[in-house]
Amino acid sequence: MRLTTKGRYAVTAMLDLALHADNGPISLAGISKRQEISLSYLEQLFSKLRQNDLVSSVRGPGGGYRLSRSSDEIFVAQIVDAVNESIDATNCGGTGSCRNGEICLTHHLWCDLSDQIHDFLSGISLASLVARKDIQEVSERLDKEEALQKAEADSMQRISASSLG
Repeated sequence: MRLTTKGRYAVTAMLDLALHADNGPISLAGISKRQEISLSYLEQLFSKLRQNDLVSSVRGPGGGYRLSRSSDEIFVAQIVDAVNESIDATNCGGTGSCRNGEICLTHHLWCDLSDQIHDFLSGISLASLVARKDIQEVSERLDKEEALQKAEADSMQRISASSLG
């Protein structure tokens, strides 16, 4: 199966957005820090997610992104498809040129597997992932780490400002 970083990061970022949906628009910088995904990479992914009507952007102070519809209406396969990521278990990219330009013996088996994976991911909504206890625990840990880093940075800034003044 070829689910590359693009698809994985898009799903991770969308799940982060769903987990923090109650906090208003979420900045890509926040997602970038929590999930350790490059901000420029997230900008590229969110451009595609916005074009596919999975997210909407909010401009101005306190702006960011939010899900364009309820998390129970957004499925993992839609996210993967939106960033032009194919779920393909074949070695030929689904072209049928597996063996000297012709279909190999197991081509249809791997095509069927790809279809099964896509069908599986089509049945998993962001809401179902958000409801999982294990995902909530990881999210809480990441939020605590982010808050601690912010507190440490604020403390260093206060120390620096007081030593200058």
